[in-house]
Amino acid sequence: MKALLSIKPEFVEEIIEGRKKFEYRKRVFKRTDVSSIVVYATKPYGKVVGEFEVGTILEERIDKLWTDTKLMSGITEEFFYDYFKDRDSGYAIQIKEFKEYKKHLDLSEFDENIKVAPQSFCYVGGQ
Repeated sequence: MKALLSIKPEFVEEIIEGRKKFEYRKRVFKRTDVSSIVVYATKPYGKVVGEFEVGTILEERIDKLWTDTKLMSGITEEFFYDYFKDRDSGYAIQIKEFKEYKKHLDLSEFDENIKVAPQSFCYVGGQ
């Protein structure tokens, strides 16, 4: 199964360049069979740019999560702690083998059933 994640364009660039190997989330999928993430770069770009294989999904207390992932976070410590403010724990999805699409796609080109970008994520495809 695949999930489509909305990610800010500046972080998508870090993923493409290989500097960001973890995607942080306040919550993750209920389904346990998500093995691939399709990446949607949010506005102003607004395109589906590629996908990656899901590695380990870490669930940790915030301080430990940062300590364990900061070297390949692709973000600043300040941004990390601001994102997780008022949270005791969070998730880091390990990014493995990102594959950029040759042609970046509008959502409707990627899947005609998706009318608007998900605020966080949505499930796509049956693989």
